[in-house]
Amino acid sequence: MVFLDESGFSLIPMMPRTWAPRGETPILKHRMSWPKLSAIGAVAPNPHVWLRLVKGTVRSQDVIGFVRRLLRSCPRPIMLFLDGLGAHWSRQTRAAFEAASDRLTVYRFPAYAPELNPAEGLYAQLKGHLLRGYCPPDLPALQRTIRRGIRHIRRHPNLIRAFFHKTPLSF
Repeated sequence: MVFLDESGFSLIPMMPRTWAPRGETPILKHRMSWPKLSAIGAVAPNPHVWLRLVKGTVRSQDVIGFVRRLLRSCPRPIMLFLDGLGAHWSRQTRAAFEAASDRLTVYRFPAYAPELNPAEGLYAQLKGHLLRGYCPPDLPALQRTIRRGIRHIRRHPNLIRAFFHKTPLSF
């Protein structure tokens, strides 16, 4: 149900469709007994998507390993835009970036500007569309579903380009 004000704008956002009976609030049941799962992602306008899943919190070693994988998979120079996560700017990470400075240029997004980051579009697509309402029984099931979602996104280059068009920056 949508409630509209006098100008016709929605006051309450549309809820996604569910299999719950009409008039009953859907209840999603899961154990939430697995450890934290984090993701490191990159999006290229050519279009391509990379994602690495990390159990626990993202650390400097995870960022360095991800960037090394990017450098191996892309023969051309890379411009990397990072947010303010501590693991992105640790001494160890900056030293690894310096070692790859012949092919890697690193820029920092402003303090809190997720609207500038095309990778946020990737995360929103995964969480808000491909994983919406999904309650996995365990961590491996969640990882398989996320990887399946990434394969789906990779098969839709216009969707990846839309992540860039949504940002106010020009790429």
